[in-house]
Order: sequence, then structure tokens, then C-alpha cells
Amino acid sequence: MSAVNSVKVIINTHSGLSDKNEARRLLTEIFEAGGLDFEVSLARSGTEVARLAKQAVREKWMVIVAGGGDGTVNIVASQVIGTDKILGVLPLGTFNHFARDLKIPADLELAAQAFVSGRTIEVDVGEVNGRIFLNNSSLGLYPTIVREREKKQRLGAGKWPAFVWAAVAALRRYPFLDVRLSADGKEFRRRTPFVFIGNNEYQMERLNIGVRECLDKGQLSLYITNRTGRWGLVRLALRALLGRLREDKDFLALCTKEVGIQTRHKHLRVAFDGEVDVMPPPLHYRSRPGALRVIVPPE
Repeated sequence: MSAVNSVKVIINTHSGLSDKNEARRLLTEIFEAGGLDFEVSLARSGTEVARLAKQAVREKWMVIVAGGGDGTVNIVASQVIGTDKILGVLPLGTFNHFARDLKIPADLELAAQAFVSGRTIEVDVGEVNGRIFLNNSSLGLYPTIVREREKKQRLGAGKWPAFVWAAVAALRRYPFLDVRLSADGKEFRRRTPFVFIGNNEYQMERLNIGVRECLDKGQLSLYITNRTGRWGLVRLALRALLGRLREDKDFLALCTKEVGIQTRHKHLRVAFDGEVDVMPPPLHYRSRPGALRVIVPPE
């Protein structure tokens, strides 16, 4: 059983959840029945999420809960990591990859029950130049797609139409990166449309693409293609579905504890758990084993 006695919930109102007041009512009902000391706050932006999480770390709360998608969870985790606090996750976003890999139910009521009867585990985080990520970080096509999607959303488009438009726009331009990577004492030079670094190993074949079986092996997973054009990406996708991706000479996959990335660019767009920032290279990725405590449902 969980020894949790106090919970601070921060819900991002820009998440995929439709009725925040109903969520607050449901959480109040569950936490009162469980005898928890709690507080629920609504945040209207990522900046406000960060401010509330930073404040909560200084206060009495044992568990600080991120209610939203992976970007919201990343913001709260960035404040919790390195403290004696425990991260909680309510999967209220569009994709909720971190919650899924932790086996946290998508149903709000079932997810909230974990704070009453769940257990605490330690999971790894990835880090690049001092910034953490819980799922993955990438360069190339994906950060470009995110930037274009955000532009379209600011003009009033919905998330999915904006994403489709952004993907088409990015594939039309199809930028390449010339990178020099170092991992496991080896150096690789690649001209590539993308570099993907995961916190622990991702399944990249058949129907389990994008799933992680564990979050505590202290590893980063590196995936990169070599000089692959648009149709080459389609070919790689088909090979992934057939379970033959790792056999392809244009695809590199390995697990390591650290990755170094050098490039001639002065700045790179880098994606972290679905959010994008601009960073100067070189980039130094590393795994931080067991750095984050998270409350999850009972076994």
C-alpha cells in the first residue's frame, strides 16, 4: 500500500481533457474518501505549470501530480527530480506515452486511485546538456514538424489538422543534418533526416512500435538513418512492420549510456517529450538511472 498522505495536483487546462471542473470534482471525491490532504490547481500555460510545481516542491506536499500530456509531465518532473518529492501522473493529454509505459490507466478515476493505493518506483530519465526528458529527444524532422504545427495552431487550427499539415510541410522540405555521433567508444558520421534518442529502449518493429518494456535499465536508445529520402522512410516503415528494420543497412540502432552529437550548425532545434527548444551543439546525452520517483498503480 502507498504511504502517501498529501497530494498537490496541477492540471494543465491546455491538455486534451475537456471538462476540468468535472476532473476537479472527481479527484476531490476520491482523495477525500482516501483520507488524503490535497489541493488541485488549474494552470493556463506551461509557464504557470512550472511556477506551481516549483512552489509545490517548497511546500508540504509529498506527491506532486502532473495532469496533462507528456510536455506537462516533463515540466513537473523537472522540478521534482533531485528533491524528496514523488511525481504523480494523470494522463490528460493527447498521447500520454510516459503514463502508458508506466501502466497508468487512461481512465481518470482509475489513475487517481493510484495515489490512494499505489506504490512508488524509481525510473530513469534522459538528459541532454542539463535538460531532462522522460520519453525521448530528437533532431531533424520531428522538431520541424512540431514548430510548424504550433504555427498552424496559433492561427486557429486544431491539433490533428495542424499536425498533418506540419508533417506534409516538413516532408516537402525534407531537411538533412550532417552529424558526428560518439557512443560506446565508437564514432559515426551520418547525413540524416533525423536522430532519435530514447530514455531506455523503444520497440521499433511490428505492432509494438513506440512502446518501452521498462524504464529502469539505465540506458539510452539511439536510432538514426543514413541518407534516407522520402521513399526510403516509407521503405523503413514497411520493414519495421514486418519485423526486419534492424537488418536494413541504412538504419542504425544501439543502446548506450551516453551519446555525443557534433554538427557544424551553430544552433539546433531539439525536441523533448513533444516540446521544442533551440540549443547550441555539441549535445551531450546521458542516462540518469533511478533519478525520478514516481507513484504507479499497485501490481
